[in-house]
Amino acid sequence: MRKTAKNLLSALDVSRAKKQEKAYKLSDGSGLFLVVEPSGKRWWKYRAIFAGKETSFSFGEFPDVTLAQARAERDTVSSAKANGINPAAMRKAEKATSGGENCFEAIAREWHKKWADAEWSQSHAKNIMVRLEKHVFPWVKARPINQILPMEMLEVFRRIESTGHLETLHRTIANCSQVFRHAIFTGRATVDPCHKMGEAFPDPIKKHFAAITEPVAVGALLRAIEDYHGGFVVRCALMLAPLLMLRPGELRLMEWAEVDYDKAVLTIPIGRMKRTRRDKEAFSKEVHVVPLSRQAIEVLQELYPLTGSGKLVFSGMRGVDRAISDATLTNGLRRMGYDSETMHVHGFRAMARTMVKERLKIDADIIERQLSHAIDNPLGKAYDRTTMMPERVLMMQGWADYLDKLKAGAEIIPIRAAV
Repeated sequence: MRKTAKNLLSALDVSRAKKQEKAYKLSDGSGLFLVVEPSGKRWWKYRAIFAGKETSFSFGEFPDVTLAQARAERDTVSSAKANGINPAAMRKAEKATSGGENCFEAIAREWHKKWADAEWSQSHAKNIMVRLEKHVFPWVKARPINQILPMEMLEVFRRIESTGHLETLHRTIANCSQVFRHAIFTGRATVDPCHKMGEAFPDPIKKHFAAITEPVAVGALLRAIEDYHGGFVVRCALMLAPLLMLRPGELRLMEWAEVDYDKAVLTIPIGRMKRTRRDKEAFSKEVHVVPLSRQAIEVLQELYPLTGSGKLVFSGMRGVDRAISDATLTNGLRRMGYDSETMHVHGFRAMARTMVKERLKIDADIIERQLSHAIDNPLGKAYDRTTMMPERVLMMQGWADYLDKLKAGAEIIPIRAAV
């Protein structure tokens, strides 16, 4: 069979198409063309042959429908035709259900709202919707969900694969499968065409945030931070990053009201921790307690005259009510000569977790509680933030003392001497 050229037009070709005395066409290939009328209006048209009969219909007017959107419509119809579906009948069904409760987009948004309201964090919910709107809706949003075939979804996912973003691909497959299962549970579909579809694609390469865990290299990093001249607030944040074992977002958004010098603790509300919405509601009255070492208190007291008049410990250049960003901390590391393959701002927690366990020989259970990780128990996961406090206080001070010795240039430190 002779192959038909496609994607012949550029966005510039379309935008520059001017009216003439008579209507004319600009072909994009594979049945898609732009009709330019004498009035200046430009319409996307599609022509296909199915079962020996020619069918043509409109995809809408440019620029309301862009070149990319018109191509998406063409590819969806072409895929359906290749699977034995009459394009005219499919379009008729789509028009009947478009915007209705049984089209893919409507059900996907219904599923999304259910879980965004009940469990997901705001950022997690946003990421899922961005994936659906960018990678899925342009191709199948108006399709009746019980008519979508596995090959249609496979084409959607192959487009993502072609970008090389395998992590996004597999997350999108999982999200779409959840949408179809939601439709099954609510009686609007009978099968999940995405079931096990992830097996058709390569697995993403798992990459952990880079972290320095070799003692001599850690000492060099700590000395570089102490000598940092890119901004005093950033310097203090980077000095506290290894001492507090917090996630970057938890560190950046620290408030002075959460610091208690008398008790030598930092108390963070659960709402600022990395948790699902359900966990945040279930543990809404709980806090994550971080014992403050003598070294951590010294850094905070040194910073207080600069930012203490405001709410935030690490306020940025844009105002006392705006915290510094992750990018600001990352740029600090880069200015010191540490690239993303050597040290990441998220890597301070991994550094602490690894070295406290391997070098200081601290029990893993104590470390996990201080990192605010879920602890397995007979009833499932629990977030135990307040128990084992005496042990955690000793660990945090021992860790800070150990870092001081590395910063001073010590290469080999007796394991128990630092605790």
